[in-house]
Amino acid sequence: MTSVAELPAGFADKVLSAQSTFRSVMDAMARPGSVQRIASVAGAPGAMMRGTAAIALTLFDHDTPIWLDSLLSATPDVAKWLKFHTSAPIVTDSSIASFALVGDPENLPGLDRFAFGSNEYPDRSTTLILQVESLTDGVVVELRGPGIDGAATLRASIQPRDLFERLAVNATLFPRGIDVVLVHDDSIVAIPRTTRLVRGG
Repeated sequence: MTSVAELPAGFADKVLSAQSTFRSVMDAMARPGSVQRIASVAGAPGAMMRGTAAIALTLFDHDTPIWLDSLLSATPDVAKWLKFHTSAPIVTDSSIASFALVGDPENLPGLDRFAFGSNEYPDRSTTLILQVESLTDGVVVELRGPGIDGAATLRASIQPRDLFERLAVNATLFPRGIDVVLVHDDSIVAIPRTTRLVRGG
């Protein structure tokens, strides 16, 4: 069993690294479909990408319940690392999670398993963090919505392949809905609930 001392380290400089990562996440949310790089370096347990680890260290705390998919929950030390570095509670009920970390997005549960928030508190929804194969190579999709000048083109290898079709439910739920952050290594792309698929490859 891994001791606390043997867990991968978090940020070397907690304040500056968290500020830098937060800016990257906010830039991604403000410019949906654009690839943003997370420059801050953080250790991460196996199966968790560097970008995912940096987001966790920046956004998770004792008030943000976290749900792990079967891949990450079965990976040694992921839950222990998250608890030690962020104090975030790990929950088995995805419907109460503030964030869902998905290492095997091909087997992503139906979106109705997660929280959509309410009209009064739309922010009380689950943000999905999906680890994907690539954010620069793969199928081309065209996106529109707030923060996008005309249309944004994203070329990525994303699972599940019908992700954007599933996210179409956001149009009927607004202001409720699901926000998504795609992660590959240290790069991220945000798909806020206001973003719509125009054309898929």
